[in-house]
Amino acid sequence: MIRDRRLARSIAAIAIPAVITNITTPILALSDVAILGHAGSAVLLAAIAVGGTMFNLLYWLFGFLRMGTSGLTAQTYGSSGNTRVVLYQALGLATGIGLTMIALQIPLERLLLSLIEADAPAAALASSYFRICIWGAPASLGMSALTGWCVGMQNSRLPMWTSIFINLLNIALSLALVFGAGMKIEGVALGTLTAQWAGFLLTLLLIGRCYGFRRVSAASCFRGLGRLFSINTDILLRTVCLVGVTVWFTRQGAAQGDVMLATNVLLLQFFTFFSFFMDGLAFAGEALVGKYYGRSDVRMLRRSVRYLLVAGGGVALLFTIVYAVGADMVCRWLTTDERVVASAAEYSLWVASIPVMGFMAFSWDGIFIGLTATRSMLLSMAVAAAVYFVVCFIAFPMMGNHGLWLAFVTYLLTRGIVLSICYRRRRIR
Repeated sequence: MIRDRRLARSIAAIAIPAVITNITTPILALSDVAILGHAGSAVLLAAIAVGGTMFNLLYWLFGFLRMGTSGLTAQTYGSSGNTRVVLYQALGLATGIGLTMIALQIPLERLLLSLIEADAPAAALASSYFRICIWGAPASLGMSALTGWCVGMQNSRLPMWTSIFINLLNIALSLALVFGAGMKIEGVALGTLTAQWAGFLLTLLLIGRCYGFRRVSAASCFRGLGRLFSINTDILLRTVCLVGVTVWFTRQGAAQGDVMLATNVLLLQFFTFFSFFMDGLAFAGEALVGKYYGRSDVRMLRRSVRYLLVAGGGVALLFTIVYAVGADMVCRWLTTDERVVASAAEYSLWVASIPVMGFMAFSWDGIFIGLTATRSMLLSMAVAAAVYFVVCFIAFPMMGNHGLWLAFVTYLLTRGIVLSICYRRRRIR
């Protein structure tokens, strides 16, 4: 019983700061929109939306820097190995990718703008934003690596505080540069760039004070790179499948007109908010499962898995009740367009089903990252994406947007089922 309470406290100690970190992230995007919304024409809002989407697409592909680092660090921590080797490997990889982005910024900018297909005035301003913020790529990617390392060290509080610092500094600098110095989108970009580097350097300083930086031989760093690249390749390919599903969902919504596109964007906010909380539990899974796996403590590993799944189910049940009762009220908070509100009301059942259909996928993702069983994660995502497109092509012509949502919740459920099967087979072995 005492062990159970300790395990529950360990999960909460990692999950709660991670949830807070997740919630602070969209606040920054909203602040940028609000600042530019009071600074000029609508084209500035369109430009910041385009610029933000460009970096979301770019950095999303390199999410493996956090996930791969956390799993390897947690296992090394559990086995009492030298976790700094993983830290230096991840930082080296992040720096290399960031510098490559800076060197290739012009072709990257053209590629991303061609994918988004923005109007010429917004595209021109978004280019200015991109060419300033791209110099923060090493810092932004480095922060992903540092966050993953801290989670693997069972410490999600440090990334929480530095994330809050970055967001507050970014908002303060953007306000000063836009309204004080008379700059427009360039002021927001410079605020973002400065905050990224300040946050990265602060995190390095705090890690140095908490854990220390010790010399590690070059041979030990190069020795584990093969495993790191293998893990990160699996996660990268998994992310490509995830992006494919997301882009197709958005495209099919846009093909039905502005009202339906706005409806789907509105409804996806329910999924995003739910994911903030489930990602917090996934962080706990990465840290605890990785630690016990590295320690070869099978009993505590299995107990952690059971607790994480039960906790995920409890969160899903709570969100299902809230969404079933209050979805219409939340929609009215988010938009005053009665056409969109009325349209969204027709899909309330799909919204309420998101937590129940999706909680296993989030829970298992954290567990499998802790196990560094990324090939199973890639398999589950590939199968789920295939199921999504099959259901979409069959159901969408017959059911319209309801068919699109049927495909989406089926995709979430499939991810959880495949990973459940993979874990059971792994446990039997």
